[in-house]
Amino acid sequence: MGLHPVRVTRAGKDELGEQLMQTMTERGLDMRGVQSDPSRPTGRVLVTESASGHVFDILPDQAYDPIHAGVLGIAIGFGAQSLVKDYFIGLFLLLEDQVRQGDVVEIAGKSGLVEEMTLRYIRLRDYEGSVHYVPNGAIDTVTNRSRTFAHAVIDVGVAYREDVDEVYAVMRTVAAELRADPEMADKIEDDLDIAGIDKWGDSAVVIRCRFKVKPLEQWGVRRAYLYRLKKAFDAAGIEIPYPHLTIYAGQPKSGQAAPLPLSLQRESD
Repeated sequence: MGLHPVRVTRAGKDELGEQLMQTMTERGLDMRGVQSDPSRPTGRVLVTESASGHVFDILPDQAYDPIHAGVLGIAIGFGAQSLVKDYFIGLFLLLEDQVRQGDVVEIAGKSGLVEEMTLRYIRLRDYEGSVHYVPNGAIDTVTNRSRTFAHAVIDVGVAYREDVDEVYAVMRTVAAELRADPEMADKIEDDLDIAGIDKWGDSAVVIRCRFKVKPLEQWGVRRAYLYRLKKAFDAAGIEIPYPHLTIYAGQPKSGQAAPLPLSLQRESD
């Protein structure tokens, strides 16, 4: 005979008694735990009080011993510990105002828009529309991208042959035009900040810049700037590099490189 727990949502003696009597009647037991149906095994009533209310069950006589009671108590204890942790962390998330409904956050390895927040869990919806339920007990770090302001960080790659100062000038011109756009003016809070050359890549010089924008506008501003910058680079003849391979045949100490023989063979139809 398996365990059949019944949870009482409102802690009250009268309601607990009514639920207990109803359960005992369904199991064929009277108030003394004596079988009203002789064909069914006798049993006892086990009542447990937890953080969520009262839990009680009818256990067969053969299962009511210290070993079974101890295993059941340990199981309930572990479950209550996890539940208390969720509620405890959820309480501090609310008190410290770390997360609000409508924020875009990254928690427990998941990112998305906060659709619901309770003491038990946080519900996120990502860009693809998938919904993630994250228990508060699994949260150790909160990355909130929705507070006060944000930065649209952009890495721009140009060919090694390009003049960096000329590239800077084109980037600033495009940024000024973007800020003058009525649709983007309210989203950008400051002029373009060019940090400079961030690294020398395999085929490009990478220049890092950023806009200070309003919360949650960093992605839209970044896309709009890259769209305009591509057109401006094409008009100015600035090469946007792509991965390519340079074959080097080597050279002797005299400094003269040996010719590299190449032959092309065209396949016949």
